Amino acid sequence: MFTTTNSRAPERLAPPVRLAAYGALGLPLAFAALPVYVHTPKLYASDAGLSLAVVGAVLLVARVFDAVTDPLIGALSDRSGRRRLLVLLALPVLAAGMVALLAPAPGAGAGWLAAAVIMVTLGFSLATINYHAWGAEIGATTAERTRVAAWREGCALAGVVLAAVLPVWPATDGAAGMARLLAAFLPLLALCAAVTLLVAPQPAARPRQQGLVARELLAALRHAPFTALLAVFAASGIAAAIPASTVLFFVADVLGAERWSGGFLALYFVAGAAGLPLWVRIAARVGKLRAWLGSMTLSIVVFAWAATLGAGDLAAYGLICVLSGFALGADLALPPAMLADLLARDFPRGPARAGAWFGWWNFVTKANLALAAGIALPTLAALGYVPGAGDEDALRALALVYAGLPCVAKLGAATLLWRLRHRLDFEERSG
Repeated sequence: MFTTTNSRAPERLAPPVRLAAYGALGLPLAFAALPVYVHTPKLYASDAGLSLAVVGAVLLVARVFDAVTDPLIGALSDRSGRRRLLVLLALPVLAAGMVALLAPAPGAGAGWLAAAVIMVTLGFSLATINYHAWGAEIGATTAERTRVAAWREGCALAGVVLAAVLPVWPATDGAAGMARLLAAFLPLLALCAAVTLLVAPQPAARPRQQGLVARELLAALRHAPFTALLAVFAASGIAAAIPASTVLFFVADVLGAERWSGGFLALYFVAGAAGLPLWVRIAARVGKLRAWLGSMTLSIVVFAWAATLGAGDLAAYGLICVLSGFALGADLALPPAMLADLLARDFPRGPARAGAWFGWWNFVTKANLALAAGIALPTLAALGYVPGAGDEDALRALALVYAGLPCVAKLGAATLLWRLRHRLDFEERSG
């Protein structure tokens, strides 16, 4: 059972300025995601005096809570169907949580940290799920849906680079860096939110979901093409998350270039953003599935090369960052655009489902990060690697985990994508 809000026809996308307006909100949302797990441990351990064990336990519980609630948030959002309003309601929660997290009160302890992180993650999840669902609902053709995703992910990469650079340049202590981060985040969030909410194309009205939330969540998992796409996305995501968990160790101990780690990361993300327009063109020519498969092949070749590097191979690693960053652009833009294609093909005028589907999508994204760390770091320890050690066997183990495991995982994802191609190649070829 469902009720209909109105019968307005889907709105066709306007010129690129309106696509850019939609993508704008991706910048502060990605900006907000980085400090929670990158900067928070040091801030609360160094300045607030909490033990790393306590900080780690709080963040672990928050991450589990965050991942588990995402599908529920998505399904409940479909009951409203008002994506713009839900994003608007989520952003003040996110902003208040970021202020509490990055500017803790004197004497703030584990309870403060837990409350701030939960506030951030709830606001972030509600905003992100509805923002992605909004993007899936505004594209009228498969090419338009690719462009929507590309604008969003390009702005998100800019947000990641900005959040990575601000706390450490110019050099400063942790609290001052967090203050600079917060001072930039709040006006960016307000400005980008205003642009997206006021200028971006609005999603077409859809019937509202009614009935049991659990039934809708299970229905998504029973939809064979969706679960197939989710499986490939999970395998590919693990392949990307493993080097993310180990890159700082690799740069410091294998390349001997710890002071260049920030530059390498910036190069990687900038290459990802720069490659997005080309992936849009490639996908338009050969289809998203084949373009994504091509990016996986490129990643495998590049990381196989990375496994051969040693001390001082900085130029080669810089080129690897550029090439793997270019492949990242496809990983970011094409899978969610394929999900939007699937929703448009199978549920063109039915009740809103994008929230529930992107809730599961977010769940897999966050589970990948946790699983990758759970695989890579214990494996390194079992192989005898200790950060800062110069033992050759340990360094070979580090290179194997950093570059070899992603090759295996990405090869598995590519094989799965190829085997499921008949189930997943659902683009509108005439669009």
